[in-house]
Amino acid sequence: MTSTAATADPMPSAMSAGMTFMMAAACGLIVANLYYAQPLAGPIAAAIGLPASAAGLIVTLTQIGYGLGLLLIVPLGDLVENRRLILVMVAASAIALLGAAISTTPGPFLAASLAIGLASTAVQMIVPLAASLAPDAVRGRVVGNVMSGLMIGIMMARPVASFVARFSSWHLVFFLSSGVMVLVGIMLAYRLPKRLPQTRLSYGALLASMGKLYASQPVLRRRACYQACQFASFSLFWTVTPLVLAGPAFQLTQAGIALFALAGVAGAIASPIAGRLADRDLSQPATLFGILSVAAAYVITHIAPEGSTLALALLTIAAILLDFGVTMTLVIGQRAIFGLGADLRSRLNGLFMATFFIGGALGSAIGAWAFAQGGWLLASSLGVALPIIALVYSLTEKRA
Repeated sequence: MTSTAATADPMPSAMSAGMTFMMAAACGLIVANLYYAQPLAGPIAAAIGLPASAAGLIVTLTQIGYGLGLLLIVPLGDLVENRRLILVMVAASAIALLGAAISTTPGPFLAASLAIGLASTAVQMIVPLAASLAPDAVRGRVVGNVMSGLMIGIMMARPVASFVARFSSWHLVFFLSSGVMVLVGIMLAYRLPKRLPQTRLSYGALLASMGKLYASQPVLRRRACYQACQFASFSLFWTVTPLVLAGPAFQLTQAGIALFALAGVAGAIASPIAGRLADRDLSQPATLFGILSVAAAYVITHIAPEGSTLALALLTIAAILLDFGVTMTLVIGQRAIFGLGADLRSRLNGLFMATFFIGGALGSAIGAWAFAQGGWLLASSLGVALPIIALVYSLTEKRA
């Protein structure tokens, strides 16, 4: 592999509070595009003539697009001028969202869904750029603050989409999000600094180098494994809990479930906390705390009788605790891999994200199966097992 993987940044620059906030807001607004369709898949399928049995393609194709983008587009951040690349992807998001908004048949909408996933990988270009602009002493804090915006965007997208569609239509959700992307693009074009990577590779060589990076970077493999387990548990929880809350024990309406989902936003406060802990060389104890938080979240849901007010309160606390733990290990993981080399960050981030994205997809599938077979007891047992696997693996990590 031929690359100038210097440990120091080629363009060190202090990140102002305003720049950090702008990047966090952009990440949150862009990543939300991945999740708007999830609570609307049924109405969208009915409107465009897609069979109910195939409605899952709406979400699946968006996820496939995002996964492909992580491996094929995000690495370009190590090769192409970052600001231009990000602006191109944001523009592509606006066009793809507009395409979804005006679609009336399955083919165009599904193609737009795939494109939305691909273009939304712009967030995984912004985060490494923020890390490159930040001095090493506060890099964890900056990454944590930017990631807090991303996590808020993930958690807010579903209830916002449900709210807008309830009072208007699903078309408006995509029209509005397309307009928001235009505004985000203008904001980034005006404020985002240029960063030209030092790597001199062809695109093919760049992609080929990713396999060598995965094999040669134990920190990347370890952190990706932790987060794959964490995110699988996260996806399992948010796949199954709406089914639990809508069931005979709780009998919540869709509006009530949307309010429950908002509780998870509180977990985003873990991002800046995790970043500060990483900057103080406390990554290992913070990682253990994050992993144990996810396991504890499932345990407390079994304290009270199912369907009781206390059980609902504990489930809400569990949602906050679980999101807190997942966010904490995510930020610490990114802080760790971004320290492996300034000219490797986009490829490292793409590999890291792709690995735990696969874990999340498996978590959703396992959760749906487990709930159908054994209800919340079986699903939550698997949810606990996943962070326990990460915990056991973390105990083999040598202390810094």
